[in-house]
Amino acid sequence: MALQALQSSGVTFRKILSHFPEELSLAFVYGSGVYRQAGPSSDQKNAMLDFVFTVDDPVAWHSKNLKKNWRHYSFLKVLGPKIITSIQNNYGAGVYYNSLIMCDGRLIKYGVISTNILIEDLLNWNNLYIAGRLQKPVKIISMNEDVTLRAALDRNLKSAVTTAFLMLPESFSEEDLFIEIAGLSYSGDFRMVVGEDKTKVLNIVKPNIAHFRELYGSILQEDPQVVYKSQQGRLEIDKSPEGQFTQLMTLPKSLQQQIHHIMDSPGKNRDVEETLFQVAHDPDCGDVVRLGMKKSVIYSSLKLHKMWKGWLRKTS
Repeated sequence: MALQALQSSGVTFRKILSHFPEELSLAFVYGSGVYRQAGPSSDQKNAMLDFVFTVDDPVAWHSKNLKKNWRHYSFLKVLGPKIITSIQNNYGAGVYYNSLIMCDGRLIKYGVISTNILIEDLLNWNNLYIAGRLQKPVKIISMNEDVTLRAALDRNLKSAVTTAFLMLPESFSEEDLFIEIAGLSYSGDFRMVVGEDKTKVLNIVKPNIAHFRELYGSILQEDPQVVYKSQQGRLEIDKSPEGQFTQLMTLPKSLQQQIHHIMDSPGKNRDVEETLFQVAHDPDCGDVVRLGMKKSVIYSSLKLHKMWKGWLRKTS
């Protein structure tokens, strides 16, 4: 199972985790402080460690964490765990972050997300924020036996592969595939146009091909629509209309809806399945999926921006 490749044990990470309440359904760490990245800002030893903590009961977790780590929080701590949880669930991507924290000699930031919201994002790509993080190599430090969460984590990886397949030609390399996958959550993200290094995706993938292969290898081996030549690092996929329709029908709901909005002409009122059938037979199928992906990320980015602006007006 691909999910097993995510799991890791690291004394440094577990020591940091011991400073927080234990009631976690999932805890992972990601970013350049964990996996080496190419480029000018590749100082792994001094890079900030980025953690995500998934919790079943955010109010109870924040309540305990406020007692243990009061100084981690901004002025919101005086409003209490219920308000913090409300902000977490209703503004942004369903994640509450505490940043620039010194813990065991390392600079960290950590985000807290409810298990239910994460599962929804993994399955449907509602905002592709944490789901996008989990499409790239991360180190899982702690995970409980929640079958639904484990299935959603696996589904997210399979959805990433399927989406990338639809945007790639009939034959391509592993590196081509992993670049497409790593770039999914950056499609249309304004940060990649203004501010962030435009070669970020390449810098993530190139030094970490082995980690991507470990994460996605079993999915590629088991997919009946793929010929995976792992020794040569090459893949061939079914680009027939039938094959593409099968892939389109398994995409996350939000991406299917974006494709439907792009292709459904005014007045036709077709259902999503009819639209996807048309796209499967379109020579520009890959371009349509890419545009749908871009619109999904743009929509999510704008939605998050509006949410935060609304919250800031309420608190000012």
